[in-house]
Amino acid sequence: MKRNFAGIEDIYTDKNTADIYLQSIPYDGTSTWGKGADKGFEAFLDAAENMELYDIETATEVYIKGIYMLDELSGFRSPEDMFSTVYQTTKVSLNENKFLTFFGGEHSISIGIIKAFHEKYNNLTVLQIDAHADLRPTYDGTQYNHACALHDASKNCNLIQVGIRSMDIVEEEHMDRDKVYFAHEIEDKIDWMMGSINQMTDDVYITFDLDAFDPSIMPATGTPEPGGLKWYTVMTYLRQVFAHKNVVGFDIVELAPITGFKAPQFLAAKLYYKMLSYKFNKQ
Repeated sequence: MKRNFAGIEDIYTDKNTADIYLQSIPYDGTSTWGKGADKGFEAFLDAAENMELYDIETATEVYIKGIYMLDELSGFRSPEDMFSTVYQTTKVSLNENKFLTFFGGEHSISIGIIKAFHEKYNNLTVLQIDAHADLRPTYDGTQYNHACALHDASKNCNLIQVGIRSMDIVEEEHMDRDKVYFAHEIEDKIDWMMGSINQMTDDVYITFDLDAFDPSIMPATGTPEPGGLKWYTVMTYLRQVFAHKNVVGFDIVELAPITGFKAPQFLAAKLYYKMLSYKFNKQ
């Protein structure tokens, strides 16, 4: 049975007239501890169907811009196959002149997406909001592991990392510390927000790993790290990013639902909708 995001009417889901595309990539092939990110999208949709569609902060109903859900990408034979399929499919979607959004799946799905975006946008900033640096060149025998999600971006894009609080020493050489905003350094501060925005180029792609949030509000991830970001801190920051920069697309990854506990997927649905509200509020 066909589902629409948030149960919106079919008139707002027409592929030709919708301004927004939503691509599900329920891949969980390289997760090394907590599994379940392949179940995240369905939980996200369930929550979205129970979410109010009027955004108080922006006084908008962004769904009227139209949200079309593309066919999910799944059935991959290997991490390499996943990367190639996601990359090629994203390249095609970028020709549709839509605002592209993606929902994982684990963070490795972002590698192909970001590659397609940085080939289209010559001077692209990638804003990574995440608990983990994800800068390993390879892990478990592949460069398309979730632990390698931002390595390629670190070499080909202007990478800004926010919320980081876990990394391996091998990632140090691939990290530009002047553009890393560690969680322990930004807690209860706000000056870092415009500082990071001033380091961005005009066009920004956001990759949002839900483990960036503190596990007290987002425990449903593969590797929940203590000491994370809080909801209103993130909203304040995202609102400023969307206001000052041209956000060209985003992904949300690593929702691994917990049976019987619905709050995390509601947070993910609300985050997605808030990001769309910030994007189209400028228009």
